[in-house]
Amino acid sequence: MRSSLAPGVWFLRAFSRDSWFRGFILLLTFLIYTCYHMSRKPISVVKSRLHQNCSELEPVNHTHSPNDTTWCSWAPFDQDNYKELLGAVDNAFLVAYAIGMFISGIFGERLPLRYYLSTGMLLSGLFTSLFGLGYFWNIHMLWYFVLIQICNGLVQTTGWPSVVTCVGNWFGKGKRGLIMGVWNSHTSVGNILGSLIAGIWVNDQWGLSFVVPGIITGAVGVLTFLFLIEYPEDVDCTPPQHHGGPDEDQDNPEDPGNGPYSNRDSSLEAATSSKESCAEPAAISFLGALRIPGVIEFSLCLLFAKLVSYTFLYWLPLYIFNVAHFSAKEAGDLSTLFDVGGIIGGIMAGLISDYTNGRATTCCIMLILAAPMMFLYNYIGQNGIISSIVMLIICGALVNGPYSLITTAVSADLGTHQSLKGNAKALSTVTAIIDGTGSVGAALGPLLAGLISPTGWNNVFYMLISADVLACLLLCRLVYKEILAWKASLSRGRGYKEI
Repeated sequence: MRSSLAPGVWFLRAFSRDSWFRGFILLLTFLIYTCYHMSRKPISVVKSRLHQNCSELEPVNHTHSPNDTTWCSWAPFDQDNYKELLGAVDNAFLVAYAIGMFISGIFGERLPLRYYLSTGMLLSGLFTSLFGLGYFWNIHMLWYFVLIQICNGLVQTTGWPSVVTCVGNWFGKGKRGLIMGVWNSHTSVGNILGSLIAGIWVNDQWGLSFVVPGIITGAVGVLTFLFLIEYPEDVDCTPPQHHGGPDEDQDNPEDPGNGPYSNRDSSLEAATSSKESCAEPAAISFLGALRIPGVIEFSLCLLFAKLVSYTFLYWLPLYIFNVAHFSAKEAGDLSTLFDVGGIIGGIMAGLISDYTNGRATTCCIMLILAAPMMFLYNYIGQNGIISSIVMLIICGALVNGPYSLITTAVSADLGTHQSLKGNAKALSTVTAIIDGTGSVGAALGPLLAGLISPTGWNNVFYMLISADVLACLLLCRLVYKEILAWKASLSRGRGYKEI
């Protein structure tokens, strides 16, 4: 007769299998959103190719007038108002993305994530490729590029709420800020890959700068359809362990997590209830999600934080090209250092906020430091390659750190708030509201940069610094409550020592 496994051996086998699947899901969702961001980045690199000073180039033939400095530019971006036209192309994507994000979370809660994500990635790859095919099809109509960007913006909204919800289905209590800070580096990794891939063809056949990322995104969409596992129960894995009761952490006076807007007793696994539970909770309403304490403040803060981040995302290569006079490829490559800083900043923000249990305070301090650093980068950042590299990394860390923290750990905190009483349907909607509001700022930033840059790049940076200060001010109430929570925690700690 076959003997049963010892409890310890069974535990190790189960742990190993569960860990393998969780690691696989974390890697796959990382790859998925890396592709989403990779497909957004080429436009910022190709801008300097769509309009350039052709007097520095040798004409292909002798039909061009010596005074014609736009013969090598791509119509309709060869006009004097090319910055406004490029801003319109950016804004078409970002406005569509912002509008679609508010709706996407609702669909994400009601449709199978595997179908929803894979369809979104296939369509995103298609529209990204169609933008680049405009080069090979010799298309010079503004409406074509604007229409493609609108469609791409809408289908890209399938990504963020879905990957956050999928990770929430698999991962339980732990160092949420650190884990999600590392995981959220996919945005910067995607931006870096998008810049590097686009830079390969930007000076020759710039259409390939879009077609290649589009094909990669579509291919990963096929992998998503084949391999994405939405719930641990689907492969007989152990679901994340829930806490013993809703008041468990509230009864612990030493727990610093009894803060102003988030509960440490609410962990990421509470984002999704077991599919085998008896009663399936109803999806939370849009207004119900807005009533969760902290959602409105962090949403508005992200609006201005994302305004700054996306202005750098879409205009930094052109700024370096115009001010530092690098080539289009060199400007694109140098701009990736901002995203390298974003990776560092996201991990730092997660670590610090985990240690201090102060999400709002961490964001506020980084935003305060970002304002003078942006001012210095504009004035002395182009004085040498070393200063440019160092300041780009620092600015990237301080600008993208709060953006990363709010869209990941903060969204998970708010989506599993105690007021939801364990409702598993809230995380996707809360994530969509926060990121959707932030996407309004993402649309405004590049638009304002396109309108303001003709008056001088200094004015663009003044606009960015103003937005950064407003983002900081919107968190003042939450910072104050976190400070009160820290004081109460210290007082309780002294009380226990005296006893």
